[in-house]
Amino acid sequence: MPPKQPLRRQSVSVGRGTRKRDEDSGTEVAEGADEWAQSKATVRPPDQLELTDAELKEEFTRILTANNPHAPQNIVRYSFKEGTYKLIGFVDQLAVHFSQVGNLIPKDSDEGRRQRYRNNLVTGSEESAKLVISEAEVVEEEDEPKEAEAGSQTDVPAAEAAEKVAEELMTPKQPKERKLTNKFNFSERASQTFNNPLRDRECQMEPPPRTNFSATANQWEIYDAYVEELEKQEKTKEKEKAKTPVAKKMGKMAMRKMTSMESQSDDITKVTQAAKIVERMVNQNTYDDVAQDFKYYEDAADEYRDQEGTLLPLWKFQNDKAKRLAVTALCWNPKYNDLFAVGHGSYDFMKQSRGMLLLYSMKNPSFPEYIFSSESGIMCLDMHMDHPYLVVVGHYDGNVAIYNLKKPHSQPSFRSSAKSGKHTDPVWQVKWQKDDMDNNLNFFSVSSDGRIVSWTLVKSELVHTDVIKLKVEGSTTESLEGLQLYTVGRSPPPTHIEACPGHSGPVRCSKSYSSQFLDTYDAHNMAVDAVSWNPYHTKVFMSCSSDWTVKIWDHTIKTPMFIYDLNSAVGDVAWAPYSSTVFAAVTTNGKTHVFDLSINKYEAICNQPVVAKKKNKITHVQFNPIHPIIIVGDDRGHVTCLKLSPNLRKMPKEKKGQEVQKGPAVEIAKLDKLLNLVREVKTKI
Repeated sequence: MPPKQPLRRQSVSVGRGTRKRDEDSGTEVAEGADEWAQSKATVRPPDQLELTDAELKEEFTRILTANNPHAPQNIVRYSFKEGTYKLIGFVDQLAVHFSQVGNLIPKDSDEGRRQRYRNNLVTGSEESAKLVISEAEVVEEEDEPKEAEAGSQTDVPAAEAAEKVAEELMTPKQPKERKLTNKFNFSERASQTFNNPLRDRECQMEPPPRTNFSATANQWEIYDAYVEELEKQEKTKEKEKAKTPVAKKMGKMAMRKMTSMESQSDDITKVTQAAKIVERMVNQNTYDDVAQDFKYYEDAADEYRDQEGTLLPLWKFQNDKAKRLAVTALCWNPKYNDLFAVGHGSYDFMKQSRGMLLLYSMKNPSFPEYIFSSESGIMCLDMHMDHPYLVVVGHYDGNVAIYNLKKPHSQPSFRSSAKSGKHTDPVWQVKWQKDDMDNNLNFFSVSSDGRIVSWTLVKSELVHTDVIKLKVEGSTTESLEGLQLYTVGRSPPPTHIEACPGHSGPVRCSKSYSSQFLDTYDAHNMAVDAVSWNPYHTKVFMSCSSDWTVKIWDHTIKTPMFIYDLNSAVGDVAWAPYSSTVFAAVTTNGKTHVFDLSINKYEAICNQPVVAKKKNKITHVQFNPIHPIIIVGDDRGHVTCLKLSPNLRKMPKEKKGQEVQKGPAVEIAKLDKLLNLVREVKTKI
């Protein structure tokens, strides 16, 4: 068997020495080089570029920066100091991709020392045994030469002793019993918390009004001003010298009285209730004849008139602060029948000024019980049925406000603002509604901007919701131009609302449709001033206009049931609370008209001037819910109380052996009987 050939490395070495090829293995071996030092040849990929030396030496510069490419570069902030937006130069470039809180403990800390001490307690027995064994071996090595000299007699006992010590040390000692810890009851030191997102809160404020004042002053103007002041002082001194000694004493006494009254002003507040009672007693004596007429007087001449009646003037309410403001709203208090609220503003839209809310009582006609002033004119108001101390008003500037009569201050308890959705046009009607599902107070408001808004009192603010937004049919834009709501009347069913636009007639709307009205009525040739639902019949309502007409409608029929021409612009209409066929209307020529459809369907049974024709114009009228009186307001701020004569409030006569039927059903049947006559005529035509 031939001997085996030794294995050789097959490699190609590159060097400066000469190359030779091994015959057996077919490899090239460089002369003068060992096999283990031979290097492998580099292999070039076939698609490698062939570059020259100049191209290889060319340098390409790459600069790496720590800037975040996604960070914004154009952030601006508003500078309140300079009043402009400023560009922020520094932008945070740090982008954190991952972060975790570790649980490593430094050795030098207290926790690290306690941990090392616990570990040493566990491993301490084994290390001490190893130390004792090593010490025993060292002692044996030192005693070996001595024992050799002493002889073989001492070798055996020493070896046996060493073996015993080694065995004792090598035997593992049982560790001290420790209380086993519960592996599943532990607390981890690391914790992760949720970081609340940051919120940017911004606010927009209206800048305070500013006026530019410029003036020049020189020495001559300053000198002239001082001279004028000295002349005034000299004139006052001369007047005092010219006075008689008696006049001087009277002036001093008056000054003393004024100072004494000012010093005692704090004590007067303690007797306000007593002073109010005394004031009412004095007024009762002053207006005793009027109070007697209100309570007992009945016009005996009605028996001789042919179904006609009269109005007896009682009290006249006026206040000097509201002397030049028109009466824009009237409302009786639902709980106190002698108390009513009067809203003052201006219907002259070129001369808008302040407004006032006054509450009068028939027990004190000389001065109002409550006085509230406002910067904008009051155009409408309403008092809550369940909370009679709450009064809601609508202003000319589009705001609504709620006054609390229990609070003495003159500012409203709630008020809308530009941020809380106020109207952009005057508010022409406000009406309290029943409390919502959460027992929150709420009311509706109507404005000529085409919106009917529901306002809710939530905690201490007004929250608005647009119930209806009306716009003209066929308009491409969302603007409400051309359809201006002037007033609203609430129908007895809680789902319908009657609103009056300012063009030709009423618009019937529903809360179920927020942007469309149910129907329109081509009723009047001029602006509609008021709309009022019949308190008994759910289908009948009445409208009045500046085209001198009053029309009564059935909302299921497009044409009016009754039309009355009063020969002057009609400012307001109101249904009587005691009959479904009695209503009153007031005109700008100073007359009050009372109708009773059950007596006369063609004309009024009372036409009586209440104020002077040339001076005052009547704007509003309201029936008292209990007493047979009405209140009428004019454009001079005066409110007149009038009593209805017996012919204006006729009730059905009692027949022998029969009880007089009363109630809403009887009133509805009485009005339906009249309407059926008109319906039959219209169907025949």
